[in-house]
Amino acid sequence: MRLSYKYWIPILVPLVVLLLPLAAFPFDGLTVLQQRVIAIFLLAALCWVLEPIPIYATSVVIIMLELLLLSNKGLIFLRSDANQAHFGTLMDYHDIMATFASPIIMLFLGGFFLAMAATKYRLDVNLARVLLKPFGHNPKFVMLGLMLITAIFSMFMSNTATTAMMLSILTPVMAVFAPKDPGKVAFALSIPVAANIGGIGTPIGTPPNAIALKYLVGENLISFGEWMMFGVPFVVVMMALAWMLLNWLYPADQQNIQLSIKGKFLKTPKAYMVYATFAVTILLWLMGDLHGMNSYTVALIPVAVFSLTGIINKEDLKKISWDVLWLVSGGIALGLALDQTGLASLVVHSIPFDQYSPYVVLFSAALLCLLMANFMSHTATANLLMPIMAALGASMTSLAPLGGEVTMILVVTFAASLGMSLPISTPPNALAHATGHVQSQQMVKVGATLGIVGVLLSFVMVWILHSLGHIG
Repeated sequence: MRLSYKYWIPILVPLVVLLLPLAAFPFDGLTVLQQRVIAIFLLAALCWVLEPIPIYATSVVIIMLELLLLSNKGLIFLRSDANQAHFGTLMDYHDIMATFASPIIMLFLGGFFLAMAATKYRLDVNLARVLLKPFGHNPKFVMLGLMLITAIFSMFMSNTATTAMMLSILTPVMAVFAPKDPGKVAFALSIPVAANIGGIGTPIGTPPNAIALKYLVGENLISFGEWMMFGVPFVVVMMALAWMLLNWLYPADQQNIQLSIKGKFLKTPKAYMVYATFAVTILLWLMGDLHGMNSYTVALIPVAVFSLTGIINKEDLKKISWDVLWLVSGGIALGLALDQTGLASLVVHSIPFDQYSPYVVLFSAALLCLLMANFMSHTATANLLMPIMAALGASMTSLAPLGGEVTMILVVTFAASLGMSLPISTPPNALAHATGHVQSQQMVKVGATLGIVGVLLSFVMVWILHSLGHIG
């Protein structure tokens, strides 16, 4: 059987890299371990782009290869030269394995428990029913209501689950429109757009945010509430722009829409427990400075409460998006290898970035991330770029007046979530495209416009917050 290029290229390229002499690389002082990290990085990049295997499987392969090739408990004949200067310092295998249980993973696990409990006890649908009432029957404002609710849910739930739920609510509305009414396109696009943008608002809203937190430590530490301080205003402005753009490009001919969502809040003891835990967890996340717990510690409260009370049982645990957690852990492990072997710093210092304007560097980094995020998983994009960008932000002295490392990380993180120009860009886009109401070129027109505008807006907002002393 003849293997497709998507299988042999990810195998051949890293092997060639491993076989090259150190002198063949354009980096002075490259070590053997750094050469192996380059091979692992290329393997990860090619597998995440070409997807010969599931992207979460790539993450597991990364961790396995790091344990074999880079750790102090790897294959003995691959670390026999460990005392030689050109070899490098072996990584502790504890650190590599710990990526499976990183605080970032625990933060996301807490978010998954909240989202699962909210769906199981219909908190999401009932909140949507209540929150949509004030928006009346004008198509413009009904769409605004749908977008705002989708964005709010996406801050605390999976963007994909939120989109699936909101599109199901939207189904009877689409039947009201005439077959060629442009309003159908606007409504169908409004949900994935709002889900993609809304996830930016909180650290648990989307995996790239969690990956960014891994690098926002020490003096650059950003709490849950501080993230929302700039994330939520960014979401609000982007939502307003998206709403105006959709109404301008695809104005509805239909003048009146009746949106009916049936249901009522459950009044069982377990339902009240879900409501209370949801509210308490969010409040604790927002008020970290008052009680002293960080967001990772708080995230385990709903996990413990819902497990103890049986709200989330062992059958529910099977439905958790474990693939997302594995994908994020693989990215953390890749960043760890780039950092601890010194490869990220070596690459950054080999290129004279300080000779360029910091604005050019920031904009180029954001555009690269935006472009990649349109063609591959947002999480994979963040996994690949974040360690390099963190090292670049820390090393560029000219970036210091603009917020340095924090600015670089945040701008690239926002760009990763704004890649939404194609049906393949994000699961919400794929779900919306599957409805049959949206053409690919219509999605490109809206997604590309919002992506570029969003990158520019992120520069402005991060610069303002840095000037006010809130970040950086």
